[in-house]
Amino acid sequence: MPKPRSPKLETATSRRRLPVRKKCYWCTISPGVALGYRRNQGAGTWSVRSTNGAAEWVKKIATAADLEPPDGKNVLSYWEAIDVARKLARRQPGDTSADDSRPVTVGEALTAYEADLAARAGDIYNAKRARVHVPAALAAKPVSLLGANELIRWRDSLIAKGLARDTVNRVRTCLRAALSLAAKRDHRIVNKRAWQDDLDALPNATEARNVVLADAVVGKLIAVATARDRQLGLLMQVLAETGGRPSQVVRLTVGDLDAKAARLLLPRSGKGHAHKRTAKMVERTPVPITPELAAHLKQEAKGRSLPAPLLMRSDGTPWGYRRNDQYRDDVRAVVTAVRLDPDTVTLYALRHSAISRMLLRGVPATVCADLTDTSEGVIRRHYGKLISHHADEIARKGLLQIETPAEVIPLRGEGGRRSI
Repeated sequence: MPKPRSPKLETATSRRRLPVRKKCYWCTISPGVALGYRRNQGAGTWSVRSTNGAAEWVKKIATAADLEPPDGKNVLSYWEAIDVARKLARRQPGDTSADDSRPVTVGEALTAYEADLAARAGDIYNAKRARVHVPAALAAKPVSLLGANELIRWRDSLIAKGLARDTVNRVRTCLRAALSLAAKRDHRIVNKRAWQDDLDALPNATEARNVVLADAVVGKLIAVATARDRQLGLLMQVLAETGGRPSQVVRLTVGDLDAKAARLLLPRSGKGHAHKRTAKMVERTPVPITPELAAHLKQEAKGRSLPAPLLMRSDGTPWGYRRNDQYRDDVRAVVTAVRLDPDTVTLYALRHSAISRMLLRGVPATVCADLTDTSEGVIRRHYGKLISHHADEIARKGLLQIETPAEVIPLRGEGGRRSI
């Protein structure tokens, strides 16, 4: 491969004639790639600059062979530095050569995050969700060069595109996780504050989605779903009675059903504490259900082994992790048939309605949080207004109740007159 000439950088003698300065002397070695030499008091250093992929980055690669002979790795001649610089600048996502120290880009961080999720049995859609909303210029930028203002502008641009505020927060959370993983694996990334501290979530983003449905409406949804698809109706009834997330309910096994006690051992979700995700998802929480639902589930599980999935699709296959792709259209049709807005009422409305039902019927927030696999703080934050709205009705249940005696002895006032 031809190598460009640069008389002032080619030899140690010519380099020693250059004035000492902090700014590099640059030489273009390929389209979008330049080799830089920094003249120091002692040995100089080589750097590479890339402007490919709509993002510019600069990386120091080695010491120049000014005071000692080149060794092909730590000390490089001009000609060797060209080869290394080209290799670093042309590295493709997924390259894992041991001697490759090119800075990780945002796009590569998302790729690594997706692989990590797959290895930990996580939802790889968390990486895909973020990738869809990361523009090419940001994806090509090295993680180590990200700044808070740039990330905040990106977050706000999602609102300008029409994304809901809670959707923006979810995308932000996914990108933050990918960047934090990249920083954990590469200790040269020292700008974690840009996304961990400065990229705040949008406030008041989730309240609007807490759609609460009356029991009669929930019952109608289940009835319409059952008439359309019996298995979908059963899934919705389990969601409505347990208040669980769809990702939890689809992981129920036959062994999680205690029909005699009318109870399900609901798997916990893997939300929060990524390092404990696998351990958390093995845990179970006993959640009561109605005897009618227990009887339906017992009939459904007849003939299956204990480890087999409890809830199945109509074709006999499990719902799977990305179950939303399988039931989205049917759920929208059911919601529309009940004359509700399918863009507002989703399966999560069954969870919100179940939590609200528990709170309004006197179930303590601590117990409600444990049954629905969340925290008491989240319960109070998202459902506090609901509780306050019905506080008078709830508080009156605790008022002092005094029975009036059968015979009332009237009191006498001054002058012997009876007082009322």
